[in-house]
Amino acid sequence: MISADLNIILPEIFLAVYAMLALIGAVYTGKDGLAPLLTWVTAAVLAAVGVWIGMNGEGTNLAFNGMFQDDGFARFAKVVILISAAAVLIMSQEYMQRRGLLRFEYPVLVVLAVVGMMMMVSAGDLMALYMGLELQSLSLYVIASLRRDSVKSTEAGMKYFVLGALSSGLLLYGSSLVYGFAGTTNFAGIIQAAGEGHTSLGLLFGLTFIVSGLAFKVSAVPFHMWTPDVYEGAPTPITAFFATAPKMAAMALFARVVHDAFGGVVGDWQQIIAALSLLSMFLGAVAAIGQTDIKRLMAYSSIAHMGYALMGLAAGTAFGVQAMLIYMAIYVTMNVGTFAFILSMSRDGQPVTTIDTLHMYSKREPGKALAVLILMFSLAGVPPLVGFFGKFYVLRAAYDAGLAWLAIAGVIASVIGAFYYLRIVFYMYFGDEGETLDKDRNPVLYGMLMASAAIIGLAWLPGLNLLGVEAIAETAAAALLN
Repeated sequence: MISADLNIILPEIFLAVYAMLALIGAVYTGKDGLAPLLTWVTAAVLAAVGVWIGMNGEGTNLAFNGMFQDDGFARFAKVVILISAAAVLIMSQEYMQRRGLLRFEYPVLVVLAVVGMMMMVSAGDLMALYMGLELQSLSLYVIASLRRDSVKSTEAGMKYFVLGALSSGLLLYGSSLVYGFAGTTNFAGIIQAAGEGHTSLGLLFGLTFIVSGLAFKVSAVPFHMWTPDVYEGAPTPITAFFATAPKMAAMALFARVVHDAFGGVVGDWQQIIAALSLLSMFLGAVAAIGQTDIKRLMAYSSIAHMGYALMGLAAGTAFGVQAMLIYMAIYVTMNVGTFAFILSMSRDGQPVTTIDTLHMYSKREPGKALAVLILMFSLAGVPPLVGFFGKFYVLRAAYDAGLAWLAIAGVIASVIGAFYYLRIVFYMYFGDEGETLDKDRNPVLYGMLMASAAIIGLAWLPGLNLLGVEAIAETAAAALLN
């Protein structure tokens, strides 16, 4: 029995053992001198595990009496998490090394964070959920403040830690209430207690606190206050990591909790998530308008995009979950390309992140400017780019579920948010002549930017059909709701 359980969690065990061996090896063989090689090896390991999970595994497998679930939904989320984490590590190696930030702890902490994320999306119990969440969070607290000589980076780590502790407290209090009223922490037991037609007030209070704790992890309003400061203060490669893998993990965990544990009381949590979605979309759209730093702009952009993803979740249907998964896969792809460009922004060898440095960038780098234009248009939801299809899916899911008002609000917020994406494009093609950015010749960043732009720009074509993501997401959603 134990051997069968261990076989189900083999990818997580492999990565945990790899992280410990890498840590020991780096400590005893020269520490930071091995950091560049360790970063590349770690990226290859994460990508290989992602391919392994994607090509193997079928059906639903339970381990440790249902505390860990390996199903199509978890596998979809894990592949996105692993591939995006590998991509960010590859992009970050040269940037971190050039600025003296590449320490051997960095790839090890990323792996441990990824193990926590994989645990989160497979959790079938509130205890397992919390264990995965904290493993992820503790790793992210450290890498957020990795630049120890920077006040902003230290402030970012401290704010994230303090507010993260608050969110963990909310989550634990909600879990204790649920345990007290349901008599179990297992999702299968909770859904029975919460689906008998007379759900107790205590369970609903517990659900509210759990949702509040999870909303912090996805940067949903009003639990978003850490996001702009952490995005701006953390080193740019780490900001890129924050904007990709943890967002996918948190949204998948959100879906897992509300459907696996509280799937019988959709009407109770639907109102909460719809409100979080509405507030996030509008605050993200409006607050980003006045930003002059592209990293802070992407922080508010992420808040708005999590609002759209929550719209699909608020539908409370299998199609809503499918729409959320499609949206998150597209969102992660767009962010990988966008941050590859941000990482290449420099002047006189020093990194810059102010938007006004992009004036007439298209004259100097027409190819990269076109790639950024495609990504910005896709983030804005301009058809026929795949960002439009991501928004179309979540809007349709909300409308089909009777949330027409939320879908209409999403369209309005999307129109408002288009302004700041189009402003970047305007600067690149029609801005005033002035000091320009250096020509960056990093082939990795250039390749990531172009690959992301090519996927976003072409995946909508009839022959490509979103690269098959739609069908895979449908299967994953069905696995969650069965």
